[in-house]
Amino acid sequence: MLEPLLIALASIFLIMGIVGSVLPVLPGPPLSWLGLLVLKFVPSVSPHLSWMVVIILGLLTLLIAILDNVLPIWTTKRIGGNKKVVWGAGIGFVAGFWFGPLGIIFGPFVGALLGGLITGSSIKPALKHASGAFIGFFVGIVLKFINLGVLVYYFVKVLI
Repeated sequence: MLEPLLIALASIFLIMGIVGSVLPVLPGPPLSWLGLLVLKFVPSVSPHLSWMVVIILGLLTLLIAILDNVLPIWTTKRIGGNKKVVWGAGIGFVAGFWFGPLGIIFGPFVGALLGGLITGSSIKPALKHASGAFIGFFVGIVLKFINLGVLVYYFVKVLI
C-alpha cells in the first residue's frame, strides 16, 4: 500500500525536476535527485539502489546546481563583462521565459548585450560579453541535462 505512493511521489519529483531544468522557478536536478532519494525508501527497490549511488549522485547534483548559477557569471567576467552585463543576462533569462524555449535560450544573450550597451560599451565588446553569458548559460544547461540523464537512468533501472 505504501510502495505505490512512494513510487508515485518519487516520480512526481523526477518529473518536476525535468520541468525545473527548463523553467527558472524550480530547482530541476535537486528535485529529480529527491525523487531518487524517495525511491531508496521503497522496500522492494531499496536492495537495487545503493546508498553510495544516492550519495554520489546527490553530491554531483549539488555541484552542478552550484556551477549552473556560477558559470554564466564567471564566463561573462572572464570575457570582460561587468556587473550590469551579468545582471542583464539574469534579467534576460527571466524575461526570455515568457517567450518560450527560444526566449530561454537567447534571453540571457540579449539581456547581457543590452547590459553592455547600457554601460556605454560599443557593440563589439557588448557582443563579446553577451557571448560569455550565453556560453556559461549553455554549459550550465548541458550539465543539468547530463545530470538528469544519469538520474533518470538509475530511476528507471531500479524500477524495471
